[in-house]
Amino acid sequence: MRVAVPVFPGSNCDHDALHACGTVFGWDTIPVWHQETRLPEGTDLVFIPGGFSYGDYLRCGAIAALAPIMADVKRHADQGGLVVGVCNGFQILCEAQLLPGALLRNATLRFIHQDVHLRVERTDLPFTTAMKAGEVFRVPIAHAEGNFTLEPADLADLEARGGVAFRYCSPAGEIGEAHVPNGAMNGIAGIVNVRGNVLGMMPHPERAVDPRLGPTGGQGIFRSLESALARG
Repeated sequence: MRVAVPVFPGSNCDHDALHACGTVFGWDTIPVWHQETRLPEGTDLVFIPGGFSYGDYLRCGAIAALAPIMADVKRHADQGGLVVGVCNGFQILCEAQLLPGALLRNATLRFIHQDVHLRVERTDLPFTTAMKAGEVFRVPIAHAEGNFTLEPADLADLEARGGVAFRYCSPAGEIGEAHVPNGAMNGIAGIVNVRGNVLGMMPHPERAVDPRLGPTGGQGIFRSLESALARG
């Protein structure tokens, strides 16, 4: 399994992604500088990491979405290849129009760094097949702009097509505003495109896979990807 990790000026979670994919799971993981025009030959998964691409000086992810490598990321996605964008990576996918919506300032207007609980909403995705419906897992967040927002009609469409992969919840799996750290609509923490091969999420599963470093709540997503790619 070959993983490409695009790296932009200001990326700061690329090494987390490289560690999770390469060291913990043993996948062939390659950093790709944003000015490259092609992903490595045989790329199975593109993992767009978090951070502050271009310092978030315009809109989060807006400049990175125009980087040369993103044209090939779009090609990869259009051909059914798997793409994951985490935190700033999620913002980049939205700005690149690979996913709907926008990530606005947190409702608190403050940067938030804490562990959160997520509930699995779908188990038929390549990112969730190793997980159970309604399963709750714990992973960290670290963002100032994680307030997922959509126009009402588009939000209704996203919900109707099963586009929500994960929601913020209580440790017991309860859904409600009290369990949403950033004000995201409908408690949405992660979504997929219509085809189901592109995932964007604000929480960081790659930071919760190595038992030597702490909790391992993010392992389910990586085990799912491993299984999906093994099946071809």
